[in-house]
Amino acid sequence: MANVTHIEQDVLIRENGYNDHFHDHHHGDKYQTSFIFHYIFSMDHKIIARQFLITGIIWAIIGAAMSVVFRLQLGFPEESLAWIKPFLGKWIVIDPTTGIGKLAPEFYYALVTMHGTIIVFFVLTAGLSGTFSNLLIPLQIGARDMASPFLNMLSYWFFLLAGIVMFYSLFLSTGPFAGGWVAYPPLSALPQASSGSGTGMTLWLVSLTFFVVSILLGGINYITTILNLRTKGMSLWRMPLTIWAFLVTAILGVLSFPVLASGFFMLIFDRSLGTSFFLSDIFIAGQALDRVGGSPILYQHLFWFLGHPEVYIIILPAMGLVSEVLSVHARKPIFGYRAMVYSIMAIGFLSFIVWAHHMFMSGVNPFISNFFVVFTLIIAVPSAVKVFNWITTLYGGNLRLVTPMLFAIGFVSMFISGG
Repeated sequence: MANVTHIEQDVLIRENGYNDHFHDHHHGDKYQTSFIFHYIFSMDHKIIARQFLITGIIWAIIGAAMSVVFRLQLGFPEESLAWIKPFLGKWIVIDPTTGIGKLAPEFYYALVTMHGTIIVFFVLTAGLSGTFSNLLIPLQIGARDMASPFLNMLSYWFFLLAGIVMFYSLFLSTGPFAGGWVAYPPLSALPQASSGSGTGMTLWLVSLTFFVVSILLGGINYITTILNLRTKGMSLWRMPLTIWAFLVTAILGVLSFPVLASGFFMLIFDRSLGTSFFLSDIFIAGQALDRVGGSPILYQHLFWFLGHPEVYIIILPAMGLVSEVLSVHARKPIFGYRAMVYSIMAIGFLSFIVWAHHMFMSGVNPFISNFFVVFTLIIAVPSAVKVFNWITTLYGGNLRLVTPMLFAIGFVSMFISGG
């Protein structure tokens, strides 16, 4: 078939609907499809990676714009923000005596809340992991596509649906949710607690519930693909470190996000059905509510059981990418491959038993706190192993200081000083 002419190739495509001899599966869909089904409702892992990337970039711009607005208020408290009133409307309050415009207090809280939610979930989780896991897993393990391309497509569409609901909440007359991105009760559990605790909070819960579904669909797909669709000869111990990082990241998401979802469902019950999972002895405007027996600390435990693995859901894919970039541009194999793999596993395991270090000021029993202090210190060990192995990989290597390499070295430096 190597001598088939272009004319015969076109005939094959017309008759069979696809180009089986000349079309490499890594360069597009095998079947001829329309623009809509190729780029919008695609089940090709590379196109879905682009969808995650583009959507993540859009949310990054929105989240960064919010950050700029509330930091203008923080950085220049004496300056007027009346010039952005045409864009923000009633959320810029003009002092009638001085004419100075300030952010409305409740809108400041809403901006901080939405900024945190967007950056942590929509950008750093879905935008990073969704993009690179979809793009690289089939390519680096020799699979034609994900185990379930349809679930892969659904994963993106649930993410997009979550984004649409969250975006809609920004335009409510009462404003979006304004109780902090961690959504602690009672501000999140009582619709009457503040203007942003009403419909804005309800849409926030709906949006993040869709987001959890997206993470679960994607995570199950990544795990199944890595474990079952590796090419012949690629054992687990021959996989690139990026794939190990994506595998552990997916496992963390599948195990931790359902716990957060359970907290969301209990919040919905408290808000809508009069239950008291997280409420007790609440007074509003001097009036006692008939909510007893609940504990807001319970929600904190549920949230941070996801919240700390979330830190590593964000950083482990980056660590895997950095490992590969350093190895390639140092022109030598990564130093201590098995140690790097074990350190990824150790980080994943330990991330589930350190969550309460986010809650030391909440009244947690000091004896229990000691347990979390110890494991918080221990989790630095596998991270240090990775740092030393990165440095040793660079040592004696034939370094190519191209842009990716500079970014990777900058990551290692930043991780040493701030990680």
